[in-house]
Amino acid sequence: MKFFLVTSIVFFHTVYASEYTQTERIHDMQKMAHAMQDIQSGFFYNNIDIVKAGAEELKETIIKIQATEAEKGTKNVYEKWMNNASAMTGRTQKRIRKYADTMLERFEDGDVNQALHVYNRITAECLKCHTTLRKW
Repeated sequence: MKFFLVTSIVFFHTVYASEYTQTERIHDMQKMAHAMQDIQSGFFYNNIDIVKAGAEELKETIIKIQATEAEKGTKNVYEKWMNNASAMTGRTQKRIRKYADTMLERFEDGDVNQALHVYNRITAECLKCHTTLRKW
């Protein structure tokens, strides 16, 4: 009996924990926007710790972004294609993580101009996703 109860709890927790909601995505987007602001503040204050904290927050949060369960379940073929553009989302996530590492390396090396250039590339990736997938 205990085995059945524990197995049921684990199964339901796994099923329901895997659903990604619009509210969670909004929260993650806000965390990424805040991380970008932290990075920018770190540039202005010439503070590697602030830049590093923002870059880490960005890298940790970007990997959570995905289509919501409601978007995955839509019957509209075009919307389904747009919402489940997981290949583009995956490439964008990898690029942003790579750019965050590169930006941090450049800043640590004292090349602030190159770090700022890479920061702008991160921003361009964000906007590309928003204009393509989010229909801005």
